[in-house]
Amino acid sequence: MKNLFPLLAAAAIVAATLSSCEILDPGVPGQLVPMTVDEDLSLPSISVNGTQLHAETFGSPNNPMIVVLHGGPGGDYRSLLKCSRFSDDGYFVVFYDQRGSGLSKRHNKAVYTGEFYIDDLDAVIKHYRRTPDQKIILMGHSWGAMLATAYVNRHPNEVSGVVLSEPGGFGWSETKEYTNRWRTLSLFDETSNDFVYLDQILTGNDQIKLDYRAMLQSAACFAPGNKLGIAGPSPFWREGAVCSSAMFSEAEVHPFDFTQNLKLHTKRVLFAYSELNEAYGKAYAEKLSSAYPNVQLVEISGTGHEIPYFGWDNFYPIAKTYLNSIK
Repeated sequence: MKNLFPLLAAAAIVAATLSSCEILDPGVPGQLVPMTVDEDLSLPSISVNGTQLHAETFGSPNNPMIVVLHGGPGGDYRSLLKCSRFSDDGYFVVFYDQRGSGLSKRHNKAVYTGEFYIDDLDAVIKHYRRTPDQKIILMGHSWGAMLATAYVNRHPNEVSGVVLSEPGGFGWSETKEYTNRWRTLSLFDETSNDFVYLDQILTGNDQIKLDYRAMLQSAACFAPGNKLGIAGPSPFWREGAVCSSAMFSEAEVHPFDFTQNLKLHTKRVLFAYSELNEAYGKAYAEKLSSAYPNVQLVEISGTGHEIPYFGWDNFYPIAKTYLNSIK
């Protein structure tokens, strides 16, 4: 009986809390996930290529430009904001949430294609570029590193530097194989059970609900025993569920290959992979990076896949040295 009072007290607190809570409408912007730039006009944004993107910059716009590209598809740049430090080193650093991701405007599924993402990146560069001779450097993480490579493949002579952090792949078959290596959910593990429970209490296909479910499901990436070597959660605003689904669906129907013209990009590329990502490793990094003719391949110690966040202290000096060599 001595343990009964604490249990009753806890139950009373929970009941009082629930009775005083306002019932949230999951269909209202801002209730389940943050509002996007078209819903909250106070957010910094730019309008390019027929969409509205959440974006911000650091440093003088006359300096060499670094465009930071986040992962996903469907992620956002919040966990990459440590890269704003490069503005103290004489660079103009541009961040943007990609189409349908983070705090950028949502679109219908049919809008999302790989070509649109490349076009958006080109439009962002043109939006911020001051002069034709201003150097452009792409710094991409995961899917963002794939997008950077897709851009180089289309425009092999238009960027002065490329920093890649564990791209999933440069072709669809290898990307799918890599994805299957790190996805380790079991039918009856706790994370899978959480997903099933979530689908029971939060039904419907409107984008706000889908984004919310995707945000919760992203916890699988840093769950105990994950093969990516991710120590825990990193900050983000919103998971773009529809754009993510659309991009994977498109790749199944129209497999991509971002390597046809990479040999024409003869400038040195910095390619980073992590020590703790069991699904990646040196052999896979060597295989992918060989598509570029001039590569500096480095292992970032003490971190898993989220290199620019958890591995920042080891990543930053290597990236800074590389950037200053091409400045």
